Amino acid sequence: MNSTTAARTPSVWKQPAQVWAVAFACVVAFMGIGLVDPILPAIAESLEATPVETELLFTSYLLVTGLAMLVTSWISSRIGAKATLLVGLGLIVVFAFLCAISGSVDAVIGFRAGWGLGNALFISTALATIVGAASGGSSAAIVLYEAALGLGIAVGPLLGGILGEQSWRGPFFGVVALMAIAFIAVLVLLRGPGEKRTPVKFSAPFTALRRPALAILAVAALFYNIGFFVLLAFSPFPLGFGAMGIGLSFFGWGVALAITSVWVAPVLMRRMSRTRVILTVLPLLAVDLVVAGLVVAEPAALVVCIIVGGLLLGVMNTVLTEAVMEATDLPRSVASSAYSAVRFLGGAMAPPIAALLWHLFSATVPYLFAAAAVLLAALTILLGRRVLAHIDDEPADAADAAAEDAAAILVGDAG
Repeated sequence: MNSTTAARTPSVWKQPAQVWAVAFACVVAFMGIGLVDPILPAIAESLEATPVETELLFTSYLLVTGLAMLVTSWISSRIGAKATLLVGLGLIVVFAFLCAISGSVDAVIGFRAGWGLGNALFISTALATIVGAASGGSSAAIVLYEAALGLGIAVGPLLGGILGEQSWRGPFFGVVALMAIAFIAVLVLLRGPGEKRTPVKFSAPFTALRRPALAILAVAALFYNIGFFVLLAFSPFPLGFGAMGIGLSFFGWGVALAITSVWVAPVLMRRMSRTRVILTVLPLLAVDLVVAGLVVAEPAALVVCIIVGGLLLGVMNTVLTEAVMEATDLPRSVASSAYSAVRFLGGAMAPPIAALLWHLFSATVPYLFAAAAVLLAALTILLGRRVLAHIDDEPADAADAAAEDAAAILVGDAG
């Protein structure tokens, strides 16, 4: 094992131009997850929108991303990976530009939905494309993909803060420019012909949710994503910082998430079963959210809770998605599509509910709501542990395959 890894290491960063083209596009796509965070208060002020209306920027994006995940495998299996990537990138360019020139919050909400469609098409296809084109085997491709994921998630809020200091429109224009470059790079450098296509049934992701193990994990992920997106999407408001301050805070969050998802989670899974890791980390996340609610009036303390949350979220993202890959004998693209569609519903509903609870009660209550949702996720896993027993008994030779496919849906993203 060690000799194999050592033999592959030199080739990880020596890749064909087409691999770097897709990897660059991945970085930009993942940046979109946190890019809007630093400018939420500025959008609310400039467009005279309430916090609830502003949080719908996440809802429309995540709802459409989740629903689109149900059909992305069906689309890409028919038109091919390169065409799917280009359509996704093209949609992001168009709708990010429309967001940038919008004059009302309702328009931005609507255009963010189109952005979500493009993001679903791109992200669902990117890893498979890198794996197919990378030299050094699938392990080298996974390293590149996870590096792109970590870099994008960390840099997104920082870039959003820098550009947002000038105008709330700045981050959107930034995405337009970067994604246009990515589109041209993929168009010119990625070879399309020669790929093998196996058509996927349109109904496959829908029927997949009838599998008990997959359904349990999807429901748990729905509740978990409520906690994830309350922390990510609601926290900019009580922090009270300007765009740069929010950007730096969530840069720390992104770095923490990237570190634990790429390095810490695999170490934990070598020492503990997947369900045990989940049942350990989720209560810790609930505690972090409760503490965030109690210290919400102290910006420095809240920043610490956000970064600690990033550490825990990184572990959970990796472990949950790897568990999904081993939950059924379904094609992994089908399983991930079904799972992602359900979990994104949690992310879609959380931000506006959090803002409404803030308006009705106080800034503490949204974090308590998020903590309760995370505990429900833990309870779902605990009650379904017997059904999930097989995900803890993974054969050693299946580990690499699971890791490869788990990386594809870490952004639950996403993002």
